[in-house]
This record gives sequence, C-alpha cells and structure tokens, in this order.
Amino acid sequence: MLNNKSSFTNTQILAWLEYFSKKAGLDIEKIKLIDISKKQKNLIPTIETHKRVLVFADAGDPNFFFNLWDYGLGDCDIWFKTGLNPEGSVNICKLSEMIDTEITSPSVMLIFNPNSRSSYRIGMQNDNFSQGSVRYVASEIRSIIVNKLHLDDQDTICIISGESIAVESAMIASDGQIIAVEYNKHDRYSMEENINKFGLTNVTIVEDTSRRSMRNLPVPSLSFIVATERFEEEVQNLLKINPQMKFVVYTLELDILSSILRIFEKYHISRSEVIQISMSKLNRKNVFEAKPAPWIISGEVAE
Repeated sequence: MLNNKSSFTNTQILAWLEYFSKKAGLDIEKIKLIDISKKQKNLIPTIETHKRVLVFADAGDPNFFFNLWDYGLGDCDIWFKTGLNPEGSVNICKLSEMIDTEITSPSVMLIFNPNSRSSYRIGMQNDNFSQGSVRYVASEIRSIIVNKLHLDDQDTICIISGESIAVESAMIASDGQIIAVEYNKHDRYSMEENINKFGLTNVTIVEDTSRRSMRNLPVPSLSFIVATERFEEEVQNLLKINPQMKFVVYTLELDILSSILRIFEKYHISRSEVIQISMSKLNRKNVFEAKPAPWIISGEVAE
C-alpha cells in the first residue's frame, strides 16, 4: 500500500535525474518529475501535458503499463530501469511493448510523449466520457463552470452530482483531492468508469454528504453543487465540515434558483456572482438551436 514515504531518497532522485538527462542528452529543466511511489498521483494527465516525464514507481499495480497503453499512450518511447540507484544500461522501447510487464520492485522510467500538449485544455468533448447513466453538461458550459471554480493544483473540492466537472477538476487540482458525491448507484458506476478511464487517483466517491460518508476525508474549501431539493441539507452538512466553505451552484430551474438565493441568505452566504449562460448551436439544417441556459451562482460565508 502506498504511503507518504517515498521508496527513493532525495539524493537518489537527483542522481536518477542526472542519469537520465545525460543518457538522453536533455537539460534537467526539460524533464517533469513525478514520484508515484510516495503518493498516488494523476500520471496519465501528466504524460498528456509533458513531453518528458521521469516516473518513480514501486511494486503494486500489475496493469500499470497496460492501463497507459489502453488509454492511447502506446506510441510513447520509454526508458525503463529497475533499482534504487542509477547504474549500468537502460532498456529502451515503445510503451506498447511493455503491456505485459509487471513492476515488481522500485523502478524508474523516462517517458517521451511526442503528442503531448503544453497545457491541459478545459472543456473536453462529452464523447470522451464514459457513456453510462450520466447526462453530461455541454463542454462549452463546463469550461465556464471550471473557470468559475478558480482551482489551484492543491485544492480540495466537494462536487455533488457533477461527474464531468469532477473529472476536469481532478486533472487541474492534480495534487489536491476531489470528493465526488453521487446519490445514484448507477451514476457512481459511471464515475468509477471515468476515474479508471482517465487514470485519476485523487477522486473519492461517496454516496451523500453525511458525517458518516465524509468522515476521514480531507476538508474541502470549495464545493460545486448541481442543486436539487436536497440543496439546503447539503449546505448544512458542508458548513459543519467547513464553516468558511465557498459555493458554486448550478441549476436550470427558476424555482430552484429562488430557493438557492433564500438558503444563501438564511445561512449568511453572500452572493459574489449570479450569471446565466445562453448558448445556441448551428444544426445540420443550418438552423440555430438554443441549448438549456443554466444559472451559475457563486457565494461564500460572510465575514
């Protein structure tokens, strides 16, 4: 089981960094370092957004290379070597050639991704997500929502019934934690499929916002809520966890909007912003079709 203690010392990590930079003829500053022997981290999004990733791993996941290949990273070149100290030659091949390889001891690998992007782009197309029970918000609207969350890479956020928002938030807050509340068991299955599909290790799925479900989890500083008749209960529970909780709330219904504003006032949550997003798309008949126009309400507890 992974813990907060790395299999590699700082001295060894620096030695490996120098070893691979010399072997590959690279400046150290061009290599992204990620130690997954110490803590579960989002390896796939890291490889997607960096051309050169130096990975420190330990035994544990028998499908490590298969999962990378299954995601579509088989064309990456990989320089692979086992052991705690850098010495001797290194095995060089395509990642696709290692799908049957199991990591059985501390290992280090330099992965070259020729198709990497320089940064993560919010607003993924819905076809990328698991086609389960969930109806995903349009990618354009999702990009606005994620922008309004103002996420930092170490944030802890609670997301209620916002599956695709949870996925994109997990990629941005790569060193933080996402608590995904899914009331419906089928939606929980879809969320699990998305976690596996995108290689996310910083998402925890719970069935509600009760003390029992949230016990022993990191305390979120921010919540994103798709508002329903449970909204007041959710606000109560989240404020018990963090009295300074910040809220971003989504709704398509006017009566729900009214209740959100009333509940905000009741619990001394000051509204910082209320916006409505209107969007139309040109269909195959060259006619613009209006899409659902949600309200996004932001607020935080008044001082």
